[in-house]
Amino acid sequence: MAQETAAVAVGLGPHPSRKEIIAHWDPENEAFWKAYGKKTATRNLVVSIIALLITFCINTLAAQVSAQLNNAGFSFDAGQLFLLTALPGLVGATGRLVYTYLPARMGGRNFTLVTVGILLIPLIGIGMAVQDTTTPFGVFAAWFAFLGLALSVFSGSMANIGFFYPVAEKGTANGLNAGIGNLGVAVTYFVTPMVLGTFLGIGSGVTTPAGTQLYLQNACFVWVIPTIVALVLVALFMDNLPMPKQSFKDMAAIFKNKHTWFCSWIYTCGFGSFIGYSMALALIIKVVFPSVDASYMMFLGPLIGAGIRPVGGWLSDKIDSGAKVTFVSLIIMFIATVTVILGIQAQNFVLFFGSFLVLFATTGFINGASFRMVPNIFHDRQQAAQVTGFTGGIAAYGAFIVPILFRSDYFTALVILAAFTLSTIVLTWVVYTRKGAEVKC
Repeated sequence: MAQETAAVAVGLGPHPSRKEIIAHWDPENEAFWKAYGKKTATRNLVVSIIALLITFCINTLAAQVSAQLNNAGFSFDAGQLFLLTALPGLVGATGRLVYTYLPARMGGRNFTLVTVGILLIPLIGIGMAVQDTTTPFGVFAAWFAFLGLALSVFSGSMANIGFFYPVAEKGTANGLNAGIGNLGVAVTYFVTPMVLGTFLGIGSGVTTPAGTQLYLQNACFVWVIPTIVALVLVALFMDNLPMPKQSFKDMAAIFKNKHTWFCSWIYTCGFGSFIGYSMALALIIKVVFPSVDASYMMFLGPLIGAGIRPVGGWLSDKIDSGAKVTFVSLIIMFIATVTVILGIQAQNFVLFFGSFLVLFATTGFINGASFRMVPNIFHDRQQAAQVTGFTGGIAAYGAFIVPILFRSDYFTALVILAAFTLSTIVLTWVVYTRKGAEVKC
């Protein structure tokens, strides 16, 4: 009876179909939300999280595969390996600036099907390439660049999910979608070491300089079936939610607002650091601490960073301020970056790695909190979604910039990143946190 009353109240029949519910979507209507909206939004969120997690698993393969190429019989120098690690970030970040607007054009379900489905191509391509030691660097560069489209999916996914939820619950929903999706980075770091030494029935292995068997193709092929399963779930359980389509002129309006750039700066410090360090850390350890085998510990940083992200969103909702959570986390991030430098200089792996774990934790809080800030700064839902996607695109360049910085001088790279963090602390304080700040969010 309650559902029938709610249906009539929002202009639906007594027993609305799934298609009719989507067509009359109004999450700010309390009756609609309780009767139909929350259930539908949750279904889409769960499947979106699964698909997004798979894309982060696939994107992180660049870091895992590049770190093992020379063990598989290739002879690339450190600069080439860091470039391979960085290329997906360049392509993925640029792709995010486009992918942000595709759900409004294609529908959320169609967008997810297409953008996740095409990732099967580089998965299989790289899996074949690593088995042939005559494969030139240029071919690997092309495949790794293609792999970067996995990173692009995030912005469209966030823009899509944001429309399913009322403003009061966007922080938690976005935090879950992004946070659990980001766990794909940790999942890849956890799974890859377990499958590299095991014959899975596809291709042959090689003997590494250490005398162990290596099946590098497994790192790619192990994700083919999960990707297909995710595609089936998307086709069955996600919806194409009608969204307002805007012209480029309408979209460009966000660029005139200074807070678009402020939010991008802050989120780059959070997510840019998370994805950048996730991509580069394996190679950093391999070069700076060559005697340390940290392969089975690498998942801890991304796991902590991604796992805490929903907490950052929840805590921001709880205290009604994403800016305060972001500000405190940035201060801790700066301190952690300094202690990472001290760990390298002292050749103290425990200090180095422990500081990195703290650093990853702060990225989680910043990522969850800063995404909560956006809808509280931009009250127009469409504009908030666009800013969310744009900031995600800009921040993803961290996956390119951080590995590139570490190609030469580790000390200089970390000093630059510490300085960037310090500038973000100042920005957050002046614009959003201090007494009398222009915007409270």
